[in-house]
Amino acid sequence: MAELTYDKTGRLLFTKEMKKEYTLLMPQMLPVTFTFLRRVFELYGYNAEILTTTHRGIVDTGLKYVHNDTCYPALLAIGQLLDAVKSGKYDDRKVALMITQTGGGCRASNYIHLLRKALEKAGLSHVPVISLNISGLEKNPGFSLSVPMVRRLAAAMIYGDFLTWCANQIRPYEVRKGAADLLITHWTDEIVTMLGHGKAMSKKDMRRILPEIAADFAQIPRDGAPKPRVGIVGEIYVKFAPLGNNNLEEFLLGEGCEPVVPGLTDFLIFKINNRSIDVGLYRGSKLKKAFCDVFQKYIEGLQDVMIDAIKTQPSLRPMGRFSDLQRLIPGYLGYGNKMGEGWLLTAEMLELIHSGVPNIVCTQPFGCLPNHVAGKGMIRRLKDDYPESNIVAIDYDPGATRINQENRVKLMIANAREQIPAAATHTPEASRQTQRAR
Repeated sequence: MAELTYDKTGRLLFTKEMKKEYTLLMPQMLPVTFTFLRRVFELYGYNAEILTTTHRGIVDTGLKYVHNDTCYPALLAIGQLLDAVKSGKYDDRKVALMITQTGGGCRASNYIHLLRKALEKAGLSHVPVISLNISGLEKNPGFSLSVPMVRRLAAAMIYGDFLTWCANQIRPYEVRKGAADLLITHWTDEIVTMLGHGKAMSKKDMRRILPEIAADFAQIPRDGAPKPRVGIVGEIYVKFAPLGNNNLEEFLLGEGCEPVVPGLTDFLIFKINNRSIDVGLYRGSKLKKAFCDVFQKYIEGLQDVMIDAIKTQPSLRPMGRFSDLQRLIPGYLGYGNKMGEGWLLTAEMLELIHSGVPNIVCTQPFGCLPNHVAGKGMIRRLKDDYPESNIVAIDYDPGATRINQENRVKLMIANAREQIPAAATHTPEASRQTQRAR
């Protein structure tokens, strides 16, 4: 058994010996993308597992070990991890936990410290916690992000976003239910195999692979009956995680809607861009700004490849560019509004409205003040500027009942069904003309 090692501050380290023996547990957020991430970790010798549990006991565990004033996503992520360790399914002497850490002003940067406190309270202080970050916040001898690994993780994000974006346009209309999910499984296996051989990472590879994926989805037989398109925005965890939003996408599909969910790529570019903007607003290292600018350009280049690939299929709609979001937000919020999802959240609602998706669910977790300001706080302004917008803010917290959440969404859907003819004639160019007129 690996020996426990601590750094000078007393932090338990994840060692090279642990890498050989331990299982890495990660909370679920984006089902398709996180499956890719897990497979990439496995390529580098880690035994990784994504937790897919969704039962009420997770909330109860979070409430027991996390302060009830902490934001709901922290309560769920930490509750899911502790529930897994305490379930008896794993040897708690051979398990490690991984959680993301952005390094920004959002409380998400402190989830890792809350998790360690919760482990200590639960008598599990011997379980190491790994910070997954690109800011050099914490380092461990047994875990590191090399340049090739970062490239594979970036590619995994692109493929995850692309597969999810295509599938969401197919699922509501597929004649044979489950066809889109089978295609996701097929392409996930294919791409992971290629990544393992050092392929599928370059723009050249993606320009070949992504159009093939789009063509496969476009060939799935569909029923052409129009359905209301409903956008999902909000705090990143409750926006994406089925555990966080009570399976909102599945509910929308069951109500005869087409979910439209902006991907993770924009959020990553947003976080990189924030660091570059900070230097301009508050001064700082020009070298850091130059690095961030190069990294942002790299990810935006991959996003361009995605968009070009999906445009090869006229029956599929392309996603927008991060630069489009930046152009939409002036007059609403400044680029310095970057806590949590910051100006990106408002910009995503604007982009949805401009692309003919005025029906929007804004997921609002308890305890996320920046999200409430840039989400719920901006809805009145958006409705004033775009009367056709049909936006509902849904609160997610330990005491919220699923039935009340779903009833509020149903009211929004009822309004959406009345607007289907108008939405069908709504074009991006008409939106741009409206924006210029403002």
